[in-house]
Amino acid sequence: MATLLSVNVGMPTDVPWQGRTVHTGAWKTPVQGPRMVRRLNVDGDGQGDLAGHGGEIRAVLVYQSQSYQYWRRRLGRDDLAFGMFGENFTVDGLSDDEVCIGDRYRIGEAEFEVTQPRVTCYRVGMRLGEPTMASLLVAHHRPGFYLRVLTEGRVQAGDGITLTRRGPEELSVADADALLYLPDRDPAKLRKALNIPALSPGWQQSFRELAAARQPRQEPGWPGERASARQSGQEPGWPGFRTMRVARIVPETPDVSSVYLDSADGTPLPEARPGQYLSLRLAVDDTVPTVRSYSLSAVPTVRTYRISVKRESHGKVSGYIHAALHPGDLVDIASPRGTFVLEAGTRPVALVSAGIGATPVLAMLHRLAAARDPRPVWWIHTAHDRAHHAFADEAHALLTQLPDAHEHIYYTSEAPPPGARHISRGRPTAPAFTALGIPTDADAYLCGPTAFMNDVGGYLRAHGLRAERIHTEQFSALPAVNPGVTPTAAVRPHQPPGPTGDGPLVTFARSGISTPWSPAHASLLDLAEACDIPTRWSCRTGVCHTCVTHLVAGDIAYTTPPLELPEAGAVLVCCSEPTAEVVLDL
Repeated sequence: MATLLSVNVGMPTDVPWQGRTVHTGAWKTPVQGPRMVRRLNVDGDGQGDLAGHGGEIRAVLVYQSQSYQYWRRRLGRDDLAFGMFGENFTVDGLSDDEVCIGDRYRIGEAEFEVTQPRVTCYRVGMRLGEPTMASLLVAHHRPGFYLRVLTEGRVQAGDGITLTRRGPEELSVADADALLYLPDRDPAKLRKALNIPALSPGWQQSFRELAAARQPRQEPGWPGERASARQSGQEPGWPGFRTMRVARIVPETPDVSSVYLDSADGTPLPEARPGQYLSLRLAVDDTVPTVRSYSLSAVPTVRTYRISVKRESHGKVSGYIHAALHPGDLVDIASPRGTFVLEAGTRPVALVSAGIGATPVLAMLHRLAAARDPRPVWWIHTAHDRAHHAFADEAHALLTQLPDAHEHIYYTSEAPPPGARHISRGRPTAPAFTALGIPTDADAYLCGPTAFMNDVGGYLRAHGLRAERIHTEQFSALPAVNPGVTPTAAVRPHQPPGPTGDGPLVTFARSGISTPWSPAHASLLDLAEACDIPTRWSCRTGVCHTCVTHLVAGDIAYTTPPLELPEAGAVLVCCSEPTAEVVLDL
């Protein structure tokens, strides 16, 4: 019979780490005598990051004494004491390759259900002083697992552990962990995972996405697009940057101009999906070239792309485009990219924008109009006034080509002209969105200032739209994901401190920072953090893929081989460094 060897608890505390403060409950120590186990945790225990740990589904973490013995040998350490892997229960038996998701166990007075493997998290490596520990736990199939508390009660070291019910599908903890984090997934095991009610909702969603990715599906794009591209010999994109020629520049408003870009060598341009963007590399001054990204604002032709750029008051690049770029100039362009794209389908569509945020959804409107798409379409735009309402006539004309179109415009600083019943003064509100009659099964595409998208997204969710059908685009740095790290005041991205490196140039396109690589940095993620660029990560060892970033141009090498490579054109910045000049969508 398996046995509970130690009950370990610890309340969250602030721990200094790499110049930051991490609020974590990973420091746990054994306790004597019985402890009450409740719905959310063991008495005297807590979790610092409830987004990744704790809660009903992850109330108790289990790790095995046999795994302790394994790691003592593997790591050559004799200081690994119970609780150091962050577990609440250290047990004899219950190996990860034998325990199954959905198994139920009685320990002392309490009953538990296995819900998922341990979350890959940098904090176990932080606790042990082994930075790659999160990766090692997965690679060596020794993650440990979480329990849900079915019946509250007291437990203590020495209690026997009795299996009361075997989980459906008998998918082991080790197999479930490998199914999520390792390549060469077994389709049969993936189907099993989707049939286990006890599996935590987060892991269920991940497995649904993996299953959907395995299904045969049409290539991206609308009917005929990809076939015609193959017939014409076009490639879906190009590596790095290619030179294009400015064909013409057309003022749209006093502060917005559209730039038409032609193929410099006359070859056909690859298609772009409506909503995607281009990255431009411009020699704005005598310093290193600057990279900025701008949405395509119309459906490309075989020879021409169109972007539209607003001149910002302190924008070095937008100012250069407006004042110094002329027809005939040559510009380095990276191929169209981005996942904020109009999907083919039959559901109603809501295109919602503010200011220059109209550009990607305008490209979507162009595509819908060109196809005379029968879906109901709502075009909702907010501008300062008529003079600054870019694409007003263009969008209105496109909407007249659709059989079921609805146009609603808001001017924040000007009354609508007489007779323009589709224009209101002010900003869109929750009641206004309800009154628009957007069906709750619609797909909504939002682009504009972050606060605008947050507000409108909330209105649409309150109206009844599902969160996964509300798509947003943001060109500034994405919100940081740094689990457990205590927030500090935001700092504008800057050059890294210390001596300037002499390695390949690294450009963070969203943040507008270019800096030479220095081996003083452990990874591209480490360099980004030194520049105070918002970053997204969890394991920091190439397991979880939270840090996956589009590689606009250049080449990298992995300092720690990831357990599974990201898709082509992407890079895990937590465990990579540049081997040539690189441009990252970060």
